[in-house]
Amino acid sequence: MKKLIIAEKPSVAKNIADALGIRGRKNGYIEGEDYIITWVFGHLLQLYDVKDYDESRKSWRMENFPFIPEDFQYKIKSDNKNKKQADSGAERQMRIIQTLMEREDVEGVVSATDYDREGQIIADEIFLYLKNEKQVERLLLNEWTKDEVLSGLGKLRPNRELQPMQDAGFGRQIADWLIGINLTSVATVKYQNSNHNKVLNIGRVLLPTLKIIYDRDREIESFEKSKYYKLLVPFKTKDGKELEAVYYEAENEKFEDREALDKLSELLKGKEGRITEKEVERKKEYAPFLFNLSNLQGYVTSKNKGWTSEKVLKVAQELYEKKVITYPRTASSVLDESLKEKAARVLETVKKGMPYEKEIKFTDSKRIFDSKKVESHSAIIPTYVAPKNLTADEQIIYDAVRSRFLAQFLPVSESEETKLTIKMEDAPGVFIAKGRVQLEAGWKKAEAVTSKEVMMPPAERGESLTAGTLSVKEVVRKPPKHHTEKTLLRVMETCGKSYDEEESEEMMMAILSGFSIGTPATRAETIRKLKDVGYIKPKGKSLICTDLGRMMVETFPVKELFDLEYTGKLEKTLSDIEKNKFKKEDFLDMIKDFTADSVEAIKEDKLFASRVALPESVEIIGTCPECGNPVIESEKAFGCSNWKNGCGFTIWKNDKFIQSLGKKVSPEMVRLLLQNGKVGFHGLKSKRGNKFSAYLHYIKDEEKGYYSWKVEFID
Repeated sequence: MKKLIIAEKPSVAKNIADALGIRGRKNGYIEGEDYIITWVFGHLLQLYDVKDYDESRKSWRMENFPFIPEDFQYKIKSDNKNKKQADSGAERQMRIIQTLMEREDVEGVVSATDYDREGQIIADEIFLYLKNEKQVERLLLNEWTKDEVLSGLGKLRPNRELQPMQDAGFGRQIADWLIGINLTSVATVKYQNSNHNKVLNIGRVLLPTLKIIYDRDREIESFEKSKYYKLLVPFKTKDGKELEAVYYEAENEKFEDREALDKLSELLKGKEGRITEKEVERKKEYAPFLFNLSNLQGYVTSKNKGWTSEKVLKVAQELYEKKVITYPRTASSVLDESLKEKAARVLETVKKGMPYEKEIKFTDSKRIFDSKKVESHSAIIPTYVAPKNLTADEQIIYDAVRSRFLAQFLPVSESEETKLTIKMEDAPGVFIAKGRVQLEAGWKKAEAVTSKEVMMPPAERGESLTAGTLSVKEVVRKPPKHHTEKTLLRVMETCGKSYDEEESEEMMMAILSGFSIGTPATRAETIRKLKDVGYIKPKGKSLICTDLGRMMVETFPVKELFDLEYTGKLEKTLSDIEKNKFKKEDFLDMIKDFTADSVEAIKEDKLFASRVALPESVEIIGTCPECGNPVIESEKAFGCSNWKNGCGFTIWKNDKFIQSLGKKVSPEMVRLLLQNGKVGFHGLKSKRGNKFSAYLHYIKDEEKGYYSWKVEFID
């Protein structure tokens, strides 16, 4: 009797066959004495479309939604080019699998798909669809080397033990179908008369990711430029060596008043300084944690032009299937403690030939091995298999993974930091000079990290220094930068919660608990889809919102879908289902209620619309805070161009409050108000005739429904 093994891809099937020494390649499978190995190509099946349940619902009409089937059914996945017919390759492979499964000499089936919720249901869908009654066992591996395959086949688990993972996978799949199909259909039909004329993609993971990019764009736009000043002085030691110091008062080196620094500079001209304190500290810098998928994607996309997070995942998956790295779709940044012996073996293999080979020493450290911080899959590391014939892209990913692994077993990087506190007569504060010297590069050799050194000349406490020409430096505060794929992945991984890079144990555990946007395997696809549907666009390495993306965030009526906290809770619930802490049925009941409520909210909505089409000759003053359409000037007011659809946002030119302050409502005033949320004036006139300065805000009273002016006085 034989066992039928179903692998996730043909390349994985070949790895299993190689490990077992099987060479009998047939049409769609490989057969040996004890095993038959076949494969899928990802999902061979997909959930029914709405029209498959009811032909009368094939057209998108408002009255057809919400549509929530009692039982969710599957079919052979559709052809990419012609959605009306089944994919011929998937159909052929399903027939092969069914034939093999029904053979009398096949006593049982082994699911060898990826060890995650998506991999779990890729095979389970097939077992349910074909009504398989033979015993199913699970092969759970983190890599496809010969040793791991043979070891894994010796300790197969009953597939029923993976029921919680299956529930999480099907729960995710059905939830995304319910939200995506219902809300995308209704939104597209509802707003089809707007001039976007395209499908409005609505998704559980898509929209909160869009909101992250939108928030950063708005933060940059509303950033108010400002300056501060620093006082610098070059000192010379008794040996004629120079060092630069910065002036501090109350531990602050940033000053708003340039004039005060200029006066102090004149006062201190030609005077000496004296070193009152000298602090020398030896600092240790540990290697960054091993890569999980998000960190690998961020690292590679930030260092290599033209790379996307989706490309990193694709290439890493290829290396995994070539047996040279471990499973890439992981959220863990450490290794399970059971892998110590294996890691030591890998280290002996991959360190050979490195210029720093003699410095590498295996270390049993909690920063590397900690089972409490591992969920399903450990961090990404090389295997003991030496890579051959890698493409240029594969080499980039492999080198990154190998270098990060080797860095864990090199010495800690050490530097010496020197801080001199210098006092000058008549100065209320002190001058501080800092120097930094790298003593031991350590792990930085593996990742080619260069440290910026600021050499400090020999100088001792009590020594007098000669001051050179003092200078006041103007520093312009810069707005935050647009998100890149690296920074976006980090925010998605932590659901917007900030933490200290690499070091927060609490946040690492939060990531592993599932409180995030999407999963390591889906985030790259989400970013690509946002570009494809026209909600965001790349600008160099940056990602920015399009007009359609802004309109979605600002006016789409289902606000929960943009709420990072809400999205994080949904992902956390799926993670809890996988851990058997929550029931799939309860989760889906919640999603069904949310879907029905959201469909009704879209149907009743009166504001959301695409940008109103305007002639090129019309000057756009700004964006309406109510509906995101252009604000334009008319004879009597500045108002929203979407007034025909019910948007009543207006600022009247003869506004009595503005006139009472001695000012006029002008295009520039409205432009600044809409851009920054406020507009500043000098020379405003009070009722008593006094002049004052203030910011004016135009605020909506949500209960009464109208706007009024609020004054913020400027000291």
